[in-house]
Amino acid sequence: MTTLALPAGRAARIGRSVRRADPVLLSAAVICSVLVLLALVGPLLAPYPPSEADLLAASQGPGADHLLGTDSLGRDILSRILHGARLSFMGPGLIVVLSLALGTGLGIAAAWRGGLVDSLLSKVFNVVFALPGILVAIVAGAVSGGGFWAPVLALSLVYTPYVARVVRSSAVTERNMAYVEACELAGMSAWRICAHHILRNLLPIVLAQATISFGSALMDFGAASYLGVGIQPPQAEWGLMVSEGQAELLDGAMQQSLSAGLMILISVVAFNTLGERLGSRAGGRR
Repeated sequence: MTTLALPAGRAARIGRSVRRADPVLLSAAVICSVLVLLALVGPLLAPYPPSEADLLAASQGPGADHLLGTDSLGRDILSRILHGARLSFMGPGLIVVLSLALGTGLGIAAAWRGGLVDSLLSKVFNVVFALPGILVAIVAGAVSGGGFWAPVLALSLVYTPYVARVVRSSAVTERNMAYVEACELAGMSAWRICAHHILRNLLPIVLAQATISFGSALMDFGAASYLGVGIQPPQAEWGLMVSEGQAELLDGAMQQSLSAGLMILISVVAFNTLGERLGSRAGGRR
């Protein structure tokens, strides 16, 4: 029997890497990966069409034909959970992408220019900070009649200052680093320094902020649908399912609200935990 031996130095590095592994971070990363995969392929796994009603099977508990039971219209709850994952993740995903793009650009611009630009942007951010995100989403949804894009665009604007504040704080430190002065002396443009050097060094912090924002956006996006100003029936979305299941609670049928509510809870906790752990590691390396 042949035994393979690692060099002492490499074995020591692997040992230190294993000891440094964060089990909470790894667990959160696995759960988040499974949830994202569910949003991508969930509709392919659904045993029934999400809007297929069967009044003879209405409000049934979990069983062989319907693993999570049915709602008041006889629609399969598992199928609606699997289909609803896509909308429940697509909305927050767009919110994060839009707020990240705008917030990162404004944060780096404020740090680079400083002075009047920084002061003006800070005042604008403070005004937006005072606006509750869900209230802005409700107003936008009420004006537009609800739907997908109203809460997405409204929440994107509300989330932008949070991203910009984190990015600006770190970008100010980068702005005063020696390599920035060296790049300026070499004749590099401000755009190239910011895009190719400062932004690259800020990516771990930006990634951590994006992960935390996703969990919060998922909760706010679901809340908008729950309040009737987001996704509209008969579409499947977790926040909407919690709302639709409320009336069934009085009849003792809690499977719809409970299933959708647990999916939201697990997703928010997992993404927030992952983002906080990534942020701690990014801060520790700086």
